[in-house]
Amino acid sequence: PVMKNSKTVDPRDKESTKVFQLETAMGAAIECFEGATALVIPRSRFAPVKTTNDLFALRSDAYTLTKDFRITLAEARNGVPPDVKLDGRYKFTDAMEKMIPNGPPSLIDCKKIVVEGEVTFAKDVVIKGTVTIKNSGSAPKEVASGTYEDKTVEL
Repeated sequence: PVMKNSKTVDPRDKESTKVFQLETAMGAAIECFEGATALVIPRSRFAPVKTTNDLFALRSDAYTLTKDFRITLAEARNGVPPDVKLDGRYKFTDAMEKMIPNGPPSLIDCKKIVVEGEVTFAKDVVIKGTVTIKNSGSAPKEVASGTYEDKTVEL
């Protein structure tokens, strides 16, 4: 089966030309090839990145680069990646990059991080447990260096 997704040519501009993206699920497409089979690849072999939430976690110390150049979840994570929920303004990588000009915070001991509003992270920010960072204002605010553990930070 073919899926039809309504999109715009420029995803940043809702007024740009509307188009349809046609796609098919790999599981459905594989049946078109005689003798084809599917393989199950464990998460220990790859780190899926579909959104900037995933990329934010991947860039942190929650993941490591092995000697054979594979990116794997750090052993200290016990097979569970941090749960990252970034504000919608960080949907695109360039916006996410502006949020972490000094690199991402440490997420090795992070269970969940939620970022609401426009923020930037200073160097040497450590997130532990479940942390929500909120900026309700219209101007960007900086998350200062330091350790934040199981709390909501209002900027």
